[in-house]
Amino acid sequence: MSDAPQMNILEERHGAVLVLTIDYPARRNALAVPLREKLEHALERASVDGVTRAIVLTGSGGVFSAGGDISGMNIETAYDGRDRMRRTHRLVRLMARGNLPIVAAVEGWAVGAGLSMALLCDTIVAADDARFMAGFHKIGLMSDMGMPATLPARIGVGRARDMLLHHTQYLGPDALKIGLVDYVVAKGEALSAAIEKAQALAQEAPLPIAYTKQWFADDLERALAREADFQAALFVTEDHKEGKAAFLGKRKPSFTGR
Repeated sequence: MSDAPQMNILEERHGAVLVLTIDYPARRNALAVPLREKLEHALERASVDGVTRAIVLTGSGGVFSAGGDISGMNIETAYDGRDRMRRTHRLVRLMARGNLPIVAAVEGWAVGAGLSMALLCDTIVAADDARFMAGFHKIGLMSDMGMPATLPARIGVGRARDMLLHHTQYLGPDALKIGLVDYVVAKGEALSAAIEKAQALAQEAPLPIAYTKQWFADDLERALAREADFQAALFVTEDHKEGKAAFLGKRKPSFTGR
């Protein structure tokens, strides 16, 4: 038996609504590349199964996602970095431009890539104790998975700049006030509320929803092209290596600009 941590995308059907649960308990649902690919495949199957009309995306164990899996960020060349971004952007495009509406059910932390993932959903339902933070700079990287476009689209450039540069955190109620999330419910109720919202979407005419998603995603392509260049360069910096080592060593990083 393999000693590798188990990571899965769990599927549960509620009529025309499919609930997809990020389940990687060893890393608080961190979005490792294999896990992203499993989510991509689950979304692709749902888009053609003839049954699913809406998706709910959530995380197991009271956490939406703690971000990228830093233990798996072993990029040695800019080419490898660009390939990683290319693979990741397949999932981004599927979520943002796909035909099915996606509702995020956020309990606990949605950090880094976890926040990026929530922002790719059409509707965000958060528990009142949910916490949102970008935090990419702490490991020598910039925000990605479309966040440079999706975050300011939700909360405006000023607040987005503050979150990205100063690691400002928002709890559920404050996230609602600034438009970062759409609905806030009591702790433990985000999933049931999200399913209810998704069931309502599932009863709507599907084509207008699909076209609306396409419209909102038009500005995303330019952002993805730029982040592929920038993030690929950052993956191979000394500061990213230092950021990873500091995170894994549970210490404060010492950045040099190299």
